[in-house]
Amino acid sequence: MSNTLFSMHTQLSEEVFARFMALPQGEAYQAEYIWIGGTGQDLRCKTRTLYKKTNNPDDLPVWNFDGSSTGQAPGDDSEVLLKPQAIFPDPFRGGDNILVMCDCYKPDMTPIKGNTRLRCAEAMKKVESLVPWFGIEQEYTLFEADGVTPFGWPKGGFPGAQGPYYCSVGTENAFGRHIAEAHYRACLFAKINISGINGEVLPGQWEYQVGPSVGIESGDQMWVSRYILQRVCEAFGVIVSLDPKPIPGDWNGSGCHTNFSTEPMRKPGGFTIIIDALEKLRARHAEHIAAYGEGNERRLTGKHETASMDSFSYGVANRGASCRIPRAAEKDGVRGERGKRIGQVWQRGPERFPGRTKRAWWSCQSGAWRVKGWRGATRLASFLMKW
Repeated sequence: MSNTLFSMHTQLSEEVFARFMALPQGEAYQAEYIWIGGTGQDLRCKTRTLYKKTNNPDDLPVWNFDGSSTGQAPGDDSEVLLKPQAIFPDPFRGGDNILVMCDCYKPDMTPIKGNTRLRCAEAMKKVESLVPWFGIEQEYTLFEADGVTPFGWPKGGFPGAQGPYYCSVGTENAFGRHIAEAHYRACLFAKINISGINGEVLPGQWEYQVGPSVGIESGDQMWVSRYILQRVCEAFGVIVSLDPKPIPGDWNGSGCHTNFSTEPMRKPGGFTIIIDALEKLRARHAEHIAAYGEGNERRLTGKHETASMDSFSYGVANRGASCRIPRAAEKDGVRGERGKRIGQVWQRGPERFPGRTKRAWWSCQSGAWRVKGWRGATRLASFLMKW
């Protein structure tokens, strides 16, 4: 991530840029096609001009890119196709311009190796009667443009110990609020179902929550929210890291926890269904951890509010467990939308989401940002089909 040459680059004028962006577009609009790159973690994008406005991704043209330049195809057969899957208003260009989340296919329209979205969508379709809710809590750490110094930290040194930074206020505690707030507003403009933000335990670290979202919408919204975050940081000249343990030592890592429930879990008696599901998760813990990507061994150590990745546990209000059940679930059963008392649990995992309404989720601490594509959601959907 280090970028020692960045300071040598010419700083481009925002005033000059704004002059051009204010020019009218006529009948045309710009569609920013976004996809996941060859690592399964990086995001790529390119823009095209369109004239026929639509809210249906099926009406947008399939496009292509050079997969040999993104690690997604060989040089002698490099064309990869982009199939639009979800449309969002563009918070950077405004107007009628759009962001388009895509997945990737070979010329014969079979999915490329890294296309995990297709399998996830198929799995979600099979369990749609269960109305699976996902909520994702994405933690991230900001770095100076050198890629080495965490934002707000003294160069070559360390700030005060953890404690005052979580949900903090004040110049001495909250580093990078402009970015968190700008990202929040941009996601609202883009109609991302963002539920909130907060400062995190590590100085220079923040979290946002997306959800509740149903089925495949969860993955689409999370990936586009990450794209928006990177673009916001690009505009501020700051680097964002989703690494699970960006600073070694006695510092918290960054998780991407998943809250999850099905409709039966949100109804009276749902607590029993939740416990049964947790026991089934226990039986396949090693398989799930393997699907959550790289770097978890540096974060999921049993320290710094994490469970060890080597074992599975759950408990009520226990931040050190693999899956955390809210206290209210144990006391009252699950609470549903608009405060209705039904059944409840949270999951702390590679993705996690608290939301706007009272809801039932498990909080599963099973990973970090490095979930490749939609793999984590596919695992959960496949798990549902076995109940």
